[in-house]
Formats: sequence, structure tokens, C-alpha cells
Amino acid sequence: MREDNTIQVISKAFALRIIKLYTYLKDVKQEYVMSKQLLRSGTSIGANARESINAQSAMDFINKLSIALKEANETQYWLELLYESGFISETEYNSIYADCTRIVATLVKIIKTKKESLN
Repeated sequence: MREDNTIQVISKAFALRIIKLYTYLKDVKQEYVMSKQLLRSGTSIGANARESINAQSAMDFINKLSIALKEANETQYWLELLYESGFISETEYNSIYADCTRIVATLVKIIKTKKESLN
């Protein structure tokens, strides 16, 4: 499987985890602010990766994935805050943060490879 297809798969699976975490935070922990931010950024990663499929140019492709990377970095921030404020356990944090870190690394690699192919 090509890496740009891999990002589609892992970012969608991650979005589904984020949706479940959001529901838990909202319904069980009654946390509404950070969880909503997490939902927005965590699901936006996959949406931007999906948009890159039909990019109009190589630069548009890079731009879409760069936005996904920014959203992934923001998601890491919200996960850190949720963990450090006690809303999610260390086990929950380590598991989902590792998935987000994998997405960041994959996006960085794809963007770097695409930029190098343009030069």
C-alpha cells in the first residue's frame, strides 16, 4: 500500500477513536470545551487527508497534507491538556497519543517525499 493511501486509513481510524473519546468526555466526564476542540482538530486530520486525493496540483496536495499536519499537532496539544488536567488516564492518553504521533510522522514523510520529488 502506498503511504498516501496509508494516511487515509490511519487518519479515518483515528477520527473514529476521537469521536468515541469525545462522546466519553462529554457524557461521562462532563467536559465540553477541550473535548469539542479535540473533536474538531482530530477529525479534521482525515478530512484534509481525504481532500488531498483530488488535489489540483502537487502544491495543492502538499498544502492539504500540511493542514492535516497542523491539525494533528493541535490534536496532540488537546490530548496533552486532557491528560494533564486529569480528564483521561495515562493509559488512554498513551494509546491515542501514540496513534496521533504515527499520523504526524506519516504526514511529515509524505510531505517531505513530495517536496523532494518537485525539486
